[in-house]
Amino acid sequence: MMLVDFVGLGSMGLGMATSLVKAGHDVRGFDPATAQVDLLIEQGGSPFGDGLPKADALVCAVLNADQTRAALFGEQGAAQRLREGGVIISCATVAPAFATEMEAEAAARGFGYLDAPISGGAIKAAAGQLSIMASGNTAAFEAANPLLDAMAETVHRLGDHAGSGSAMKAVNQLLAGVHIAAMGEAMAFGASQGLTPAQMVNVVSVSAGTSWMFENRGAHVVDGDYAPRSKVDIWLKDLGIVGDIAASAALPVPISANALAQFRAASEAGLGDEDDAAIAKYFARQGGVTLPGDS
Repeated sequence: MMLVDFVGLGSMGLGMATSLVKAGHDVRGFDPATAQVDLLIEQGGSPFGDGLPKADALVCAVLNADQTRAALFGEQGAAQRLREGGVIISCATVAPAFATEMEAEAAARGFGYLDAPISGGAIKAAAGQLSIMASGNTAAFEAANPLLDAMAETVHRLGDHAGSGSAMKAVNQLLAGVHIAAMGEAMAFGASQGLTPAQMVNVVSVSAGTSWMFENRGAHVVDGDYAPRSKVDIWLKDLGIVGDIAASAALPVPISANALAQFRAASEAGLGDEDDAAIAKYFARQGGVTLPGDS
């Protein structure tokens, strides 16, 4: 059993923290939304508090680089609660250079650091079945292994230093963002030809054009359900990171750049806080087509 502080109890983080509790770890959670902390307590976790023993490990599952820096090393940063030699597992989607910077900061304070972005969604997070794309030194992996085992079905060891994990997550997000945008375009295109979203999902799911994102997000369109699991605005950040990395490598990425432009336009059209499947509504509206859940 490890004593774990967990920062960021959103749709993914809560499931991850709960998986740690189920595996027998002592988990103390923090989130600005106190209701999320209450949900962790109901599952057997506990809240942050003053005067408690220092943690063996710190898992940070916040949104972006700025939140990661503040959550770890800011004025009230959780690293202050971590024992010397403890390990930080950082899960946000960030640029590789930022992950390298955080690894150096952690090392200067006597902590191990894993650059460990995640994939799989809230359901797999709650089941302890995530895919974790991790990089860091051997000591950090050894310290983190009991927690990785509890949170992930697959842990990809991608290098001895932070940065490679985030680079691989950027590859994944490039593909995921493009696939979601393509799903939305296909749904609008098919609807303009008199096909229903249900027909398209049923046929494409067993045909060569399918993808996991088409099947998953297409089901949201069929149901007209745009409650945010992953928001449209997430892709402004994630595909923006892809573009920044590509620019630093002088590599053109025109397909993902176009997908980013479509998500940005959908956000500007007022869909930014909806589920990213709402990109289909954005495309459909351009052609005067109505999809389920739109009006």
